[in-house]
Amino acid sequence: MVGGEAGKFVGQIGGFSHESEHDLALMVSDFLENGSGGTDSRYSSDSESGLSDLAYLGDKIAHYKRTVDEYESDLLAAVHALLRSISETDLHFVHSGTCNASCIRFCLVKLLQNSGYDAAVCVSKWQNCGKVPGGDHEYVDVITHCDGGVSERFIIDIDFRSHFEIARAVASYDTVLGSLPVVFVGYLSKLKQFLQVMAEAARSSLKQNSMPLPPWRSLAYLQAKWHSTYQRKFIPDEQSIHATSDHKQCVGHLRRIKSSLQSEIEEERFLKPLKNDSNRRQKLDRWRHASFRGL
Repeated sequence: MVGGEAGKFVGQIGGFSHESEHDLALMVSDFLENGSGGTDSRYSSDSESGLSDLAYLGDKIAHYKRTVDEYESDLLAAVHALLRSISETDLHFVHSGTCNASCIRFCLVKLLQNSGYDAAVCVSKWQNCGKVPGGDHEYVDVITHCDGGVSERFIIDIDFRSHFEIARAVASYDTVLGSLPVVFVGYLSKLKQFLQVMAEAARSSLKQNSMPLPPWRSLAYLQAKWHSTYQRKFIPDEQSIHATSDHKQCVGHLRRIKSSLQSEIEEERFLKPLKNDSNRRQKLDRWRHASFRGL
């Protein structure tokens, strides 16, 4: 287990603190009552210009998914394999309230650590800032430890697509949404590219239905989830650990992740990364072994 000051590491990106979900709920209610400006239509269709815009954004998603280096490719393969290896009986760490798949994240972190990665569950928090509602988010990261003291940080989000679901989406938006990685694994810079595309796609879909972009779908709000102040955790807080046999929500979530991963792998098994750098593979092996020695 990683110890010492590593367990106290706190990210310094952003300057936010925690804000309860109650504030977001109030903002959603106020937006729907006073600012939706939408139609009562129960379904949506694409306009010609909107279809073209979203098709272009879908192509960008496909390009970003294929443009990976060896670090990303190897870590992505490892995360996929480890997630698929998790059994339902492994999900025994939960919060005192709603677990929200924390048990899956901590299980994944444990498996990554056992494989030599410096992995942790990250909890980010931010306050209201202008039109951006406050909130918090939980995800996983892996920090590299390369020669010369240079380190890099990878973000892992096991429920990536859920962050971009919108009401009454046009058909082509759902296509773009479905083209996103089931599980995001990559650099913050790569994550930002996906966020920019999906914020623009949401704006295009909502515009076709004469609906404004809600503040919780804005690029600023999306970025706050992964760019705000965060704390790394290697094990759940003692006061929030409970053994339970009633874990239906997270069991169902794990099943959906495995099923979606299998479908994604089958669909993309013939695609190859656009970049291939054998030197980065050698560096990956070095920092993995270095991280393992520090456990």
